[in-house]
Amino acid sequence: MLDMNLASIKDKKILLVDDEVDILNLLETVLIKEDFNHIYKATCGFEAIRLAREIKPDIIVLDIMMPDMDGFEVCRRLREFTLVPILFLSAMDEDVDKLLGLGIGGDDYITKPFSPKEVAYRIKAHFRRSEYMALNRKDDERHILSFGDIEIHPKKGEVKKGGTPVNLTAKEYNLLLYLAENPNQILSKNKILSRVWGYDYEGYDNTLMVHIRHLRQKIEDDPSNPKYIMTVKGLGYKLVVED
Repeated sequence: MLDMNLASIKDKKILLVDDEVDILNLLETVLIKEDFNHIYKATCGFEAIRLAREIKPDIIVLDIMMPDMDGFEVCRRLREFTLVPILFLSAMDEDVDKLLGLGIGGDDYITKPFSPKEVAYRIKAHFRRSEYMALNRKDDERHILSFGDIEIHPKKGEVKKGGTPVNLTAKEYNLLLYLAENPNQILSKNKILSRVWGYDYEGYDNTLMVHIRHLRQKIEDDPSNPKYIMTVKGLGYKLVVED
């Protein structure tokens, strides 16, 4: 696994959002020990949205139960202007809550009580995966990856459908890119989760399922009957590309 460059860590901006000040302070202490220098804190949804616009964080750790608006609504509003990874924190552990959080644009989900070290680990994993993806894209001009009416521009980090830009989150983009770099190959769930998310996601099949559904909604003509992103029952997924 790729080790993160220390300078890279120091430059990352993390926005922590929770109405419990003790949790914010504890997470901040642990993250500083892990060499993160730019930690910002918000205790309510409106403050989180304001800060996100102002500081443009690289990742957001977002509590769900807050007094002014819940984390789901905050996430919806954040997704109107930013695609940075959002990691949910919540005391709720029901699958429906996880699916809702992921369904509105969240990238990860940790239930309380949690280890602050685990949060730091997952944050690093998200950054590590982004660096890995970036390093595996050549600095020089690279051929556009295309299938059907879909074009992926790796150097620009853009996806177009019929010439029109497609608005993807960072995880959706990296997932689509990984599938496109391995066309017509069956990729297991564990392999996809490990490669795109950056760590063992055992028991989090719903995370991948939700992101696959979102991709289909954005790039397929008929998401209910996909022709590109296919499910191979019991094995995983593959991107079907005609020669």
